[in-house]
Amino acid sequence: MRQIAFGYSTKCNARCGHCVAADASPATVKMDLDRAKDIIHEMARCNVIGISFTAGEPLLFLDDICQLIRLCRKNNIYTRVVTNGYWAKSRESSNRVVAELIANGLSQLRLSFSRWHQQHISQDNIVRAATSCKHQGLDYFISFVTDFSKTDDDYEHFLRQHHLKFFPEPLIYFGRAGEFERPPIFTDYRPNLCSMNPYLSPSLDMFACCDAAHRFSTTGFLYLGNLGRDSVESLFQKNENHPLHHLIKTMGLTSMASYLGLKAREIVQYRKCELCEKLFNSKENLKTLTDAAASDLRSWHR
Repeated sequence: MRQIAFGYSTKCNARCGHCVAADASPATVKMDLDRAKDIIHEMARCNVIGISFTAGEPLLFLDDICQLIRLCRKNNIYTRVVTNGYWAKSRESSNRVVAELIANGLSQLRLSFSRWHQQHISQDNIVRAATSCKHQGLDYFISFVTDFSKTDDDYEHFLRQHHLKFFPEPLIYFGRAGEFERPPIFTDYRPNLCSMNPYLSPSLDMFACCDAAHRFSTTGFLYLGNLGRDSVESLFQKNENHPLHHLIKTMGLTSMASYLGLKAREIVQYRKCELCEKLFNSKENLKTLTDAAASDLRSWHR
């Protein structure tokens, strides 16, 4: 099933200290609306069944996003918007935005919440946005980004106290969070499978993973191409036919790390995204895994 994270613009009205989408440049990039519509038409022809509008804050361009959602609905594409909820400053504004999203056919709203987001956006905005969704019948959930420290207990209590639907999401130590101190990992020796939903940036660059845009600077691993030069279909096929991409989704990163010779006690010190970078942002590792992908690497599993 083909799904994609669709970055319409990098513009955001918050500067969250943990943001994985942030890079060193303060400049913002926005996709041309007509070009975005053409891309969605092309994605529909390529059997894309789900689009998640993300990147910066999509609802800074509410009218544009509503047009794109409406186009998706006409083409039977499931839509999600990832938002920080800045627009829910009052019950009236919250109800108005949610009603407009529903009228244009939005399938689901994903609200971002964390101690970093809430330095810029009131927690009450999240309550109002979620309440508007519940009252008007729009599917929603809250993405609670956390490093699983005691610092986040009060934030989690807030969500439970207001009976909101939320799911903890692990902090990814890239972007602005790259310099954060990492707490110890307490987990089993897990396979580290990844679904690898592709990401399309406002510059029309397409990546095999939604968190890959600002990483893999040494090898360019997970970069698929640019829609200024390539078709949507060709880039999806490049992703789907790539042997290592397939193995990340099926055998997992842990087995691949073991194949390379990493010690078990070393492997468990890495979070999933960090382990991926460890394996594939090294030209030597990438060559070894690429050479073995069609042969003995495939048998390196339980």
